[in-house]
Formats: sequence, structure tokens, C-alpha cells
Amino acid sequence: MPKVDVNLPLDDVAALVDFGDDELEMARYKQCGTARALAMHNRGPITYGPDGALSTDILDAYWREGFYVFENVVGAEERRDIEVDVAELLERAPIAKDASVDKHGRPALGSDCKGRSVRMTRPLSDPLGGTDANHGRHPVKMAEPSAPDEAPEWVMQLLLGTLQHSDACLRLYGHPELLNVAAAVNGPDFTPFNEGLWIKQPRLGSSVAWHQDGWTWWDKPELDAGTHGFNFMMQLYGCDAANGLWVVPGSHARGKLDISDLASESGSDRLVDAVPLICSPGDVAIVNRQAVHGSFANTSDNIRVSVHFGFHRRKSVYGITSGGIHNPVSHYDDAYILRRSRMLMYAIDARQQRFPDETPFEYGPMADAKDAFRWTPAARADIRDYNLQDIGI
Repeated sequence: MPKVDVNLPLDDVAALVDFGDDELEMARYKQCGTARALAMHNRGPITYGPDGALSTDILDAYWREGFYVFENVVGAEERRDIEVDVAELLERAPIAKDASVDKHGRPALGSDCKGRSVRMTRPLSDPLGGTDANHGRHPVKMAEPSAPDEAPEWVMQLLLGTLQHSDACLRLYGHPELLNVAAAVNGPDFTPFNEGLWIKQPRLGSSVAWHQDGWTWWDKPELDAGTHGFNFMMQLYGCDAANGLWVVPGSHARGKLDISDLASESGSDRLVDAVPLICSPGDVAIVNRQAVHGSFANTSDNIRVSVHFGFHRRKSVYGITSGGIHNPVSHYDDAYILRRSRMLMYAIDARQQRFPDETPFEYGPMADAKDAFRWTPAARADIRDYNLQDIGI
């Protein structure tokens, strides 16, 4: 599919290239979605009120829409660190699904891990839509464009347990302003969820079918708009309507929705109320896990690299027995939660070593134990397969 500037008037778009009707309609959908996204009042820098608390305007917008784009959070120096790590991770990707070696014949990324690590997909495919995967939460099959003739058979879409594979991602995990946001949204005793590196390669990246995350609390009377937590998504190179995530504003507060009905009402996989995340390099989106969200196959010329990490309210996970998607089924007691939270402590210390002029975040639940979690060579052994203790609900 030719590259088209979604900001061009549609008459100019049509004049540039001989679209089929469906491609022109997709260009129109992306253009309209972009305009609606940029007209929303849910983007800007991380700001604080006179009392030092996160701005109420930010919180109000997040709880109203279910997502917010924080602008200019991660500077060029830190992005370069992450870029170097991502390039190395891609070099070490398996040559195929379930392969144990990379293209150089070395042990592949994640091949020595017990926990879930690399997800490989076929180019421009939808591996989840219309299947029973992930508790059947992806009921609608997304369009699958034809892959280029020169496309490889498999591409890397997702790396889980990212913090054990990338020091730069570990340091980002300890970002004090983002952790301040986490505390403002989920309370000072917030807990980890999981971490991932999503890669949408140009003209190859697979779609992620529309879904709502979470499965534990949907039918419980305690459910509210924030029960299943949120994800941060740092955009290394930025993202747009062609390669980015789309979200249905306000859907996080409407309970469990029938996504098949939403698609039927829309007449296709292009949900009419959805808008794309429009981000520049270094922007970080916070997206409520209960919001309906998904992404289309990346037929554009632009890569998307998103560094994801999520957090829960402690009261949503404490005492729960859950898992099965992001981690083995486990009981989340005090010991389990504290053990998983050590990753925050390592991240905060690692970040302080790299950026000593920053004021580090203080994670209250483990503040008295910070001397026990210094980021040293010995600590690497302690975090091997840490994502077997992810906290999925």
C-alpha cells in the first residue's frame, strides 16, 4: 500500500494514487480519527498543582477519556540508550516462531528463559482476532493486507519480561515522573503488572485485534473505571493513525462491552468511535486497560517501537488467585507482591546511577528496603525470569 499523508485533504489523497474504494475509506478513517484525537483535551506535559500533586486537569481528562498523552517525557539521551538496546534485541530475535537461534546462529533472545518472552507473527497478520486466545477477548478478526513479496516469514512483534533484557528499559521503568503518575492514579501502594516491548515494523507489523484487558473483576460489584489498572506506552519514534494504537474514548467506564456488536454497528473492523494515539518521540501515553483498544496492521513506512509497563491498585490484586495469560496462575499475597515489586527498586537505583542529578522516586511499600536492591552485576541473576511473577488480573 502506498504511503499517504493522513493530514492531506481527501481529494488530494485520491489524486496522489489510484486507491481502491476500501483503501480510500481507510485513509478517510485514519484522517478523521487523527483530527478527532488532536481535538481532544487529553494531552500535554506532566504538570503538578500548588500542593505538588499531579494536576487535577490531567486526572480529570484521564478518567473521562480513559487515556492521556504525556508530551516530551523522555529526552533524546535516554531515547538513544533505548534505541541501542532495541537494535541489539532485534538482532537477537529468533529466525522463526519457536526457533532457538537468531539469524547469526547464536542462541536467540529469550531462548534461555522459562517465562514468556518473544512473540513472532506472520507479517501483516492478525494472530489473535476471532480465536479463543487470552480468554477469547479478541472476538473480531482484523483485516489482513497482503504482505510484500520480499517479506520474511516471521517478524518479532512483542518481547515480554523486557527489564531483564534491556538496562535502558529497566531505567525507564524507574522514571520518577511516571511513577508519580502511577501513584496519583492507583495510590501510593500501587503494584506492578507486566512489561513489554511492542514493535510494529514498517510494512510488516501485525495487528492486535480490538479487546479490553482484564478478566478478573468484570462481573464483580466492586468494579469501577480503574479496577484493572493501566499501561504506560513510551513511543521511541512516535506513532500515528497508521502504526499506532487506537482507543475508544470513555469505554473504560462502561464495563465489559460486546466488541462483536461494536464491529457490527461500525460495519467493519474500523470502530467508528475509536481514535489513534498521536505521539512524538519521547511521548508517553497512559491507557486504561479496561478501554477498548487495538491496532491495525502497519502498512506504512514508519516503525513503531513502544516500551510498555503497567501498574495496578494493590486492592485489585491482593488476595486474588489469578494469571494464565501473563503469568502462571498464582495467589497474590504480600510476599508475592513484594517479590515482584523488587523490580521497581532495582529500576529506581539503576536510573539513579545513570541520571544522578534526578530526584529519585521513593516507593513507599519498600522504602525501608532500598539498600537491599542496588543495581549491581549480581542483581542480574536475581531478575532472571522475573516475569514468571507478573501480576495479571
